[in-house]
Amino acid sequence: MPILPIRSFPLGESLMHGRRALQYFAVVLFAVTSGQAVPFVVFPKAEQLASADGRFVVRNTDREAPLTELVGTFHFLFLEDTASGYSRKLCDYVGVAAVAWTDKNSIIVTQYVGKRTSRALIFAADNTDDPVVIDQPLLTHLISYDLLPHLQGNDHVFVEATKVDGETLTLRVWGYGQHDAHGFRLNCEYNLQEGSATCREGNRP
Repeated sequence: MPILPIRSFPLGESLMHGRRALQYFAVVLFAVTSGQAVPFVVFPKAEQLASADGRFVVRNTDREAPLTELVGTFHFLFLEDTASGYSRKLCDYVGVAAVAWTDKNSIIVTQYVGKRTSRALIFAADNTDDPVVIDQPLLTHLISYDLLPHLQGNDHVFVEATKVDGETLTLRVWGYGQHDAHGFRLNCEYNLQEGSATCREGNRP
C-alpha cells in the first residue's frame, strides 16, 4: 500500500486561512457526534478503537518528524488482529482522523490530506486489498451533472464520513474556491455494497 505524501505549509499561509482552519476542526468534531447508528471517534485522541466482535483493533502511532523533514508529528493508523497479534498499516494522516467500524468489520476513515482536501477510506479488516477511496475525483463520476461545478470549480473540497447505517454511508462534502467563494455543501449517501452515490445540496458550511 503506498504511503501518502504529507505536506507542510508556511506559517503565513496558515494565518491567512485561520477562519477556514477553525471551521475545519468544527466539522471534524461534528462528524463524531452526528452519526447515531455507528459512532465515529477522533484519532489520535482516541488512541484505539475495537471492532464490535473484538477481533480487531485500530490503533494510533505517532512519529516525530526529523528536523531535516517537516515540522510536526506524523500520525499512523494500524489494524491489529487480537487473536494472532498481527498488525498492518492502514494509512497515515495529518492532524486528526475520524474512524468507525461497520457491522461487517469494515473500517471507515476520514483522512485529511493537507489543507485543501479530505477523503473517506473503506478498509476490509479481513483482507489486505487496497481501500475503497471516496474522494473528489470519484464523486465527479457518481453525482448528477448539475452538482459537478461544486467539485470541479473549487480548489478546497472535503469529503467526510459522518454516519454508517447498514449499507449506507452518509457523507458531508463541502469546500470553497473560485466557483463557491462563500462555500458549498453537499449531503451524500454512498451505498457500500453497490458503490453508488446520491447527493443533494445542503446548507453552506
